[in-house]
Amino acid sequence: MLPHQLELLSPARTADIGIEAIHHGADAVYIGGPSFGARTSADNSLADIARLVKEAHRFHSRIFVTVNTILRDDELEPARQLIHQLYDAGVDALIVQDMGLLELDLPPIQLHASTQCDIRTPEKARFLQDAGLTHLVLARELTLQQIAAIRAATDEQRTIIEYFIHGALCVAYSGQCFISHAHTGRSANRGDCSQACRLPYEVKDSQGRIVAHDKHVLSMKDNNQSDNLRALIDAGVRCFKIEGRYKDLAYVKNITAHYRKLFDEILEERPELARASSGHTTFSFTPDPDQNFNREFTDYFTNGRKDDIGAFDTPKNPGRSIGWVTRVAADHVEIETESPETVLHNGDGLCYLDLQKELVGLQTNRCEPVVGAIGRWKVFPKDPMAGFKDLRKGTQVNRNRDMNWVRTLEKKSSDRRIGVWPHLSETAEGLQLQLTDEDGHSASATLALEWQAPKDAAQAEAKLRESLGRLGDTEFEPIETQLALPRPWFVPASQLNALRREAVAALQQARLDALPRLVRSPAAEPPTPYPEDTLSYLANVFNQKARDFYAKHGVKVIAAAYESHEEEGEVSLMITKHCVRFSLSLCPKQAKGVTGVQGTVRAEPLQLINGKEKLTLRFDCKPCEMHVVGKIKRSVLNAAAERPLTFYRTRPSATPVH
Repeated sequence: MLPHQLELLSPARTADIGIEAIHHGADAVYIGGPSFGARTSADNSLADIARLVKEAHRFHSRIFVTVNTILRDDELEPARQLIHQLYDAGVDALIVQDMGLLELDLPPIQLHASTQCDIRTPEKARFLQDAGLTHLVLARELTLQQIAAIRAATDEQRTIIEYFIHGALCVAYSGQCFISHAHTGRSANRGDCSQACRLPYEVKDSQGRIVAHDKHVLSMKDNNQSDNLRALIDAGVRCFKIEGRYKDLAYVKNITAHYRKLFDEILEERPELARASSGHTTFSFTPDPDQNFNREFTDYFTNGRKDDIGAFDTPKNPGRSIGWVTRVAADHVEIETESPETVLHNGDGLCYLDLQKELVGLQTNRCEPVVGAIGRWKVFPKDPMAGFKDLRKGTQVNRNRDMNWVRTLEKKSSDRRIGVWPHLSETAEGLQLQLTDEDGHSASATLALEWQAPKDAAQAEAKLRESLGRLGDTEFEPIETQLALPRPWFVPASQLNALRREAVAALQQARLDALPRLVRSPAAEPPTPYPEDTLSYLANVFNQKARDFYAKHGVKVIAAAYESHEEEGEVSLMITKHCVRFSLSLCPKQAKGVTGVQGTVRAEPLQLINGKEKLTLRFDCKPCEMHVVGKIKRSVLNAAAERPLTFYRTRPSATPVH
């Protein structure tokens, strides 16, 4: 991938979803393989991966496979074998977190640094570049200025800056959340997060006063960088990543199409930029991010800290307002829509907020317009009316699932084509058809045929053009058909069709032959020193090879990953740029200059309570970060059978490890 190319990277839970991402304009797709992919229930067989690779490479799109869990020592060899199999299947690159993989005998496959590598500084980015990683997936919390600083500190000929532009947001710096493992034994760094961040909490101050009650104070809105794409390009981002390996087909189709259209507009404006794959895509629908599940949108920290990044009322999809309740009956509810053009459909998902501001879902069974009343609807819910709490006249109703939209995306909804110029010429033996595509690739086929004069020259020429342009069942479409014939020809349709099919097959092969395999970036020699000489559990070192990697790069003290259960006391279970104090207007910096308040607000700890679970919030104001502090449950310690580390048997001291 060249520095001037822009790459739209889409997620795929399955190979079939990945294929639709390609058809809807993705320049690359990332997907989990058979194991070690950091998402439980999102594994795919090698055969399916190979099938996806084959389809993607038709358009010179790329396939990246996630091997981004932290690995036990006994998993290193299976992971190594899997990586060789993925390489043989044609996979273009691996997305990795565990640096132990770099110490294995791997094929020359390109390696990308996963978001769990927690890349926030130029020093960390430059180190990973020198270690041989090509794509650097930056932390979602960075500002445009911080992204630009990382680009300036790295080599654009060796690395691609990758950034998340859409989807769900983890509140923690990725790779820096251990709440799930501490409370349940399920490790987020091994692909099994219990999502404690989406729970409601009671927030208490240091004096035991309730600051917030039943608020989802760790739940973020969803990421949407649609308005920042040009600024991100100028900051140096070249790979634009959509979150969502758990998401359904409609989400991947819609969001890929949304950003494909936005990037195509930018490419029209800026001819010095190009897309990273071939062809152009048309859609049978108008992409709309609001139609998919979302918690409302934020651009997070891209343009600096804001106070509206949280989805504190609910982690569910609030949808769009469509109207309000006018009457509640025994078996249905009547709704007046805000617009008379709004149409409700059987199966629509509606919702509303009860008096406690909790979102209540109302799945429709049947929707009927009220006779003689424009914009009024009778809605018969799937569930009994008695179960809908606080549903009354005047309640605002939102729609978070439009069945008409869902049905639209269940059908074929896009067409991706590569333009070609067919050129038919006469040879000594008969005819030659040459196809040249818009990327400059060319191939030809010949037909041995004696010349026959047509009865109607004009009609024969029209049939030739029509037949040569009939590329509908391929990835190609004709731009302009040229007939370089010194005399009119009659060509039987069956032979002309065979000539066209042979030329298409030759062009397809020529395109595959011309697609270069992505190369592994060589690591710097001698090994570049790591920016720090001491690593805590936050570095996620879970095996001997990872320990060897950091030791080779000059690290003296290397602690074990949190999952090794060596941190039995209170530690930071989550580190986040999100600040509950700031969001609740309790930040000392917010109080500066406020008469009567300045100096009275301090960043004292807060407590989060959910049932029996208690966590402490501590605030590090210099870097403007929040730490969620707690300790591992005794039940998790007792139940754990995994103590895989072999590089030491006792807790490391402050003395160097040799």
